[in-house]
Amino acid sequence: MNLKVNKSLLAGAISALLCAMCLALYLTQVNGEVERARAEALARYGGEQLEVVVANRDIAAGEVVGDSMVDTKMWIADLLPEGAITERADVVGKKLGSSVLSGEVLSSKRLYEASSSLDIPLGLTAVSVPVRDVQAVGGAVEPGMTVDVYATGPTSTTRLIEGVLVLATSMAVADSPSATSVSWITLAVDPSSVAELVAAAQNLELYLTLPNGVVESPSDEASGTVEDGEDGASDVGIQADAEDAQADAEGAQAQEASGGTEPSREEEL
Repeated sequence: MNLKVNKSLLAGAISALLCAMCLALYLTQVNGEVERARAEALARYGGEQLEVVVANRDIAAGEVVGDSMVDTKMWIADLLPEGAITERADVVGKKLGSSVLSGEVLSSKRLYEASSSLDIPLGLTAVSVPVRDVQAVGGAVEPGMTVDVYATGPTSTTRLIEGVLVLATSMAVADSPSATSVSWITLAVDPSSVAELVAAAQNLELYLTLPNGVVESPSDEASGTVEDGEDGASDVGIQADAEDAQADAEGAQAQEASGGTEPSREEEL
């Protein structure tokens, strides 16, 4: 009985050893193939390989990169784009400034970075206020424009600032493709107006208007003005024409009522 058990154990040990040897042989073969493929790639393209971060699905511009959206793969160094990202931590949690396709190596140039520099005119102060599209001429307000700022509340509307320069908007910040509507606007205002503007932004609704810069004078006819010396004559002429029209109308009504022919006003005269 013991002899049979020893034979079974021996056979099991031999089988395990053979399996281990086969597995080792297989791994050696696989590693050899990988090394050959790497050697062929290096011979074909030259240079070394690096581990880089690659998108495993299409990522739209404006999306925040999640850990499940990317993998790391070996890549020929000479074929990598400039600024290729080699660490997942350098891209996970960051927003993309442009779309990335599945299988594409992520680079720092694809990341969205807001510009922190503003060209503030001398003597003015940059201040940002919250506004929506409807408060910013339908979202048409852009940096470089000059606007008037109105504050409106439950009982009144007041023009706070006239001719203020727009420095930046949430729609125009350094290629921010995720922005679909205006949410804030940065203005260059006089330092003395900052407190009033901030207080109004906190307690009232701000509206921006775009003056066209051209004021057309109304015509003489529309404004009711006449040349000097002609106002009396014009009034007399208008009154006479009105009296004639009234007399003609009365004559026509009388003729229709009598069924006969009435002489015209000119014939009576």
